[in-house]
Amino acid sequence: MEFRPIEWLYALVQWFLDILLSPSPPPPHAVLSRPRIAVIGAGLTGVAAASHCVGHGFDVRLFEAGDEKSLGGIWAYRFHPSVKWGRGYPDRQQIVSQITQLWKRYGLQERTKFNTKVTSVSQDKQGRWIINDPSNGRFDGVIPAIGSCGDPKMPHIQDQEKFKGEIYHSSKLDGKTAEGKNVIIVGGGASAVEGLEFVIHTNAVSTSVLARSEKWIIPRNPIVDMLLAFNIFGEETIFSWIPEGLLRLLFYRDLKDLAPPSGGLFTSTPMVNSDIFHQIREGKASWLRGDIIRMTENGILFNHRDVGVPKGGPGREEEIKGDMIIMATGFHRPSLSFLPDDVFEAPYQPPAWYLQVFPPEHMDISAINCTYTNAIGTVGSWHIGIYTRLLLVFLVDPLARPQEYWMKKWIDMTRFLKRRSPTGAFDFFTYSELIYWFVFCVAINPFRWKWAFFVFFGIGQALPMSVVHEENRIRNGLGMAKKYS
Repeated sequence: MEFRPIEWLYALVQWFLDILLSPSPPPPHAVLSRPRIAVIGAGLTGVAAASHCVGHGFDVRLFEAGDEKSLGGIWAYRFHPSVKWGRGYPDRQQIVSQITQLWKRYGLQERTKFNTKVTSVSQDKQGRWIINDPSNGRFDGVIPAIGSCGDPKMPHIQDQEKFKGEIYHSSKLDGKTAEGKNVIIVGGGASAVEGLEFVIHTNAVSTSVLARSEKWIIPRNPIVDMLLAFNIFGEETIFSWIPEGLLRLLFYRDLKDLAPPSGGLFTSTPMVNSDIFHQIREGKASWLRGDIIRMTENGILFNHRDVGVPKGGPGREEEIKGDMIIMATGFHRPSLSFLPDDVFEAPYQPPAWYLQVFPPEHMDISAINCTYTNAIGTVGSWHIGIYTRLLLVFLVDPLARPQEYWMKKWIDMTRFLKRRSPTGAFDFFTYSELIYWFVFCVAINPFRWKWAFFVFFGIGQALPMSVVHEENRIRNGLGMAKKYS
């Protein structure tokens, strides 16, 4: 077997993270304490957040609109420290299997309510949250975990009914094969990754990717992706030409004309794939920039534009032939409209929330992975655990809770710092910027310092909890405190 040092190192890191960061699963039928958390969505984020809650001894209930087959959601990655992949970027089957194992390992079967679409999240007179109606119980905190990908977008293309081959959305490829076929992938965004994985691993004869706009493609390499995510400013800067130039020189190489001509690496989510250029160089794939005119019996009539020509501009019309068309056209964003109306009031509507997930009006709501639009290096388990533990800290420690006024001031400050960004302040960020947000949140309030190890690593919970219990005892004597027991 070939020794691959990067993958060996990755496996070693997974082993270390499992030891360091995984909370212990509760014993079967354990009685967990308050605060009680409602998690909306049993996808990868919901299952991961719920496992962190119960692992730290707090009660949780998962609400999932679909049945048990919906467990795992759509998009996935290394979402919990106890999950170990055999390679850096697993396939969907491996991901769903690991999510199911995690769900069972932390005893979440008895805490999950399937076929329950959440339509309303409201508060009772005591300020506790009601999910749909009181029969579902009352909760101290809410984690909307519905993600950013909902129902597939499946636009109708002119003369689509004339095409003689197969047409599938990129999310509907399970059980299909492209072996011996010429495949056309419509779309050059993140959804195209699924299509490319499919055609490569099912031995398609050729692949044509039809992309309407220029989009950065970065290698599927954890080290490169982490280096790109080190841009702590979370926006285009005067130094952005350096990583962009290195990508053109070392990754695109002879295919530099496929790179966006005007930069913009830190303005939208890049496509992460190492295979497409290899396929192009071997003559098995082509990446075409242009506009779809209509479908034909044998493929798609396409206006092939040159580099730098805008959408809808002049180009060379040609028929791209294929036996199968994969619509990598993305997904509709799930709606957060079930949340209270006041969280959507301008200018503090999503994604402009505290740390991007806490609406200023309600520090007891943490919409993890629901509000971001574009980012680099946001995959992984760490931020899900941190966001979950921050919510728990805010709920159990009154002195650590952020006030609405200061949450809004943080949003205003972030907008000021990123005022020169070509995107909105919260429309793009990097993982290092996210870490800066977390560090700032803990450092700015001395009463959060005692929670630092718990927030960042999930350890050291006992000491700050004992301090909070003593503080609560004193305040209870004065009639001031709200205590969870």
